[in-house]
Amino acid sequence: EALLDGKTLKGWKEGPFAGHGEIEIESGAVILNMGNPFTGINYTNEFPTMNYEIAFDAMRISGSDFFCGLTVPVDESFCSLIVGGWGGSLVGISSLNGMDASENETSKFMAFDQKRWYRIRLRMTEGRIEGWIDEQKIIDANTSEKKISLRPGEIELSKPFGLACWQTTAAIRELKMRRVDKPA
Repeated sequence: EALLDGKTLKGWKEGPFAGHGEIEIESGAVILNMGNPFTGINYTNEFPTMNYEIAFDAMRISGSDFFCGLTVPVDESFCSLIVGGWGGSLVGISSLNGMDASENETSKFMAFDQKRWYRIRLRMTEGRIEGWIDEQKIIDANTSEKKISLRPGEIELSKPFGLACWQTTAAIRELKMRRVDKPA
């Protein structure tokens, strides 16, 4: 199911971040212009809380921090997939057992090129979070006995389902969701 039409923000609204940048549609992509610090969009329609997969392309156009802060529901809670954080290279889930993406077992460091599209996929199933960048599986976390939460702060404004970037101009396109019934 396509969640962005590439022409409008139908089904979405600007995230309520203080100091947010302008949001534009350009060549089929949503452009989240650099904010101080956040810019984002929030989905306005119903969204599942479990057993779904999100896939989309994301790009850092300029800046040096996360170009993808994907906040999603997880049963009764929420978490965020951070791509390109902590100065540009951190990937991980915020938060597991109160530890953010830089502190838990999902933490990875990867190089990300400016102005290059990356295919991002996140799968939420009972007791498991899985994630891929391009074809590489980067997250495979057993969450059955973990507390899942958001990192405290403004990212909470992305609930229940939203995309944000931090002091960075980012682009998002081809955002789709599908229902799943088990881990990949």
